[in-house]
Amino acid sequence: MPYVASVLELMELLHGGPDDQGLRTAALLRRSHPFDKELQLAGLLHDIGRLLRLSDGTVTVGVAAEAIRPLLGRRVARLVRLSGAPGEEGAHGEEGAPGARHDAEPDADTDADAAAEADSEAVATLRHARDSAAAADLDAGVLEDWRPLLDLVAAGARRGGPARNALDPLGAPRGSRRPVRGRP
Repeated sequence: MPYVASVLELMELLHGGPDDQGLRTAALLRRSHPFDKELQLAGLLHDIGRLLRLSDGTVTVGVAAEAIRPLLGRRVARLVRLSGAPGEEGAHGEEGAPGARHDAEPDADTDADAAAEADSEAVATLRHARDSAAAADLDAGVLEDWRPLLDLVAAGARRGGPARNALDPLGAPRGSRRPVRGRP
């Protein structure tokens, strides 16, 4: 199974893409959900499966999602996997298929189901943005604009904890009574 090991490698892979639908999808999501950085990246990467190729020449949504999971975290991978059209996932990405899950823990199925349910609205939003981007004539900017966000989310995924910095990179403002998640 291919893995994307670094943001630089991911950027090179994305530069090889034939169109800018991912850029347009991410730009729409940036406008509608400015604080959900992981959702924006899922929009940028929703079609990464076309850029990855296995030895047999096929790539499924599940394999593509697993290729970015170590770099960008579980939520981005889950959103990419769930954003695919029903039936698009194929044998490599189905639950229980070899190589489909590398994060198996005793309660992983329950946790995965709960996380997928919590992200159901995000998945619907991602699919709507993907469909809208296909029809929109939108100036989505350039791929390099997304590099800092890719670096930020990748750094959060390396820490292994919740990607609270991806949602709120600066934490609570000084003097704010709003607690920062994970801190008393």
